[in-house]
Amino acid sequence: MIEKLEAIKDRFHHLEEQMADPGVLADMDRYKKVSKEYKDLKGVVDAFDAYKKALDTVVNAKELLRETDEELRQMAQFELDEWEPRLPELEEALRVHLMPKDMEDTKDVLFEIRSGTGGDEASLFAGDLYRMYTRYFDEKGWEVETISVTEGTVGGYSKLVLEIHGNEVYGKLKFESGAHRVQRVPKTESQGRIHTSAATVVVMPILEVEDVQINRSDLKIDVFRASGAGGQHVNRTESAVRITHLPTGVITESQEARSQIQNREIAMQRLISQVQEKKRAEVENEVSTRRRSLVGSGDRSDKVRTYNWPQNRVTDHRLEGDNKNFNLDKIMEGDIGGLIETLQIAENAERMKGEAAA
Repeated sequence: MIEKLEAIKDRFHHLEEQMADPGVLADMDRYKKVSKEYKDLKGVVDAFDAYKKALDTVVNAKELLRETDEELRQMAQFELDEWEPRLPELEEALRVHLMPKDMEDTKDVLFEIRSGTGGDEASLFAGDLYRMYTRYFDEKGWEVETISVTEGTVGGYSKLVLEIHGNEVYGKLKFESGAHRVQRVPKTESQGRIHTSAATVVVMPILEVEDVQINRSDLKIDVFRASGAGGQHVNRTESAVRITHLPTGVITESQEARSQIQNREIAMQRLISQVQEKKRAEVENEVSTRRRSLVGSGDRSDKVRTYNWPQNRVTDHRLEGDNKNFNLDKIMEGDIGGLIETLQIAENAERMKGEAAA
């Protein structure tokens, strides 16, 4: 593993040099590509450096313990006691960085907040969530584009749709999807009773229809005699063309032109257009399916997280033990990085269990 990590580190330093190369700086597309790979490798390189520093310190300390000088041995034992217990944690962090990432983690997202059960209080809470997330987006340096806004009747929002652009956006925000429940005394409550309301959050990666690549091996091309206008030429030559795209089942044909070559070109253009439209429809259907699976019912009982004002506590119900509770004041100020990191660690632990079982 060390050799693999050294190779990654060499690649990282090579990219660092490229980012300072005037030729790369002058080519924006190339610079973006180099910069993205550099950022992707930085985490694993930093984790490797921390692990290697601890490992080297432990190895050197164990060698010094063989010395006859008592003072040197005491110093060595002190370093050994300090650094050896850290090795398992640093090694685990390194393993997490080396795990294959979800390809969608790097995508920008469509981010939606809706008020759920609870009437006006749910809209007010949706507004609180919006302010919380906005502060986190600002901290991350992400670009936020407002797509649509529907305000609540007494404040807050009944619906907000945003696009978030930046680095590793979906990888950070994908855990936010679901029903967020709030327990507090609403501003609209005159008796001081605690109410439970909910808002739903949906986070979807922005899926793109890539340029359609048509492989010749995926095409079935048939020629036949044209019918209709065209005089004697129609009946004497097989100028009409039918093209079938085998992976999608899309079929197009053309018989308008007088030559087979022209009809082939027309049918091919139609095929490209229809295959692209089919892919676009599939993307839109996937987005719709994702939203239905992520949003839940918006009911108070359908929750991923509870924000409890009286106890100044946020509980994430997907976590266990002491790891699931967080300080509400800090969370509502946008300090959700630690919560998200805890969810990432839990996800990686489950993935590692799955790999070990396989």
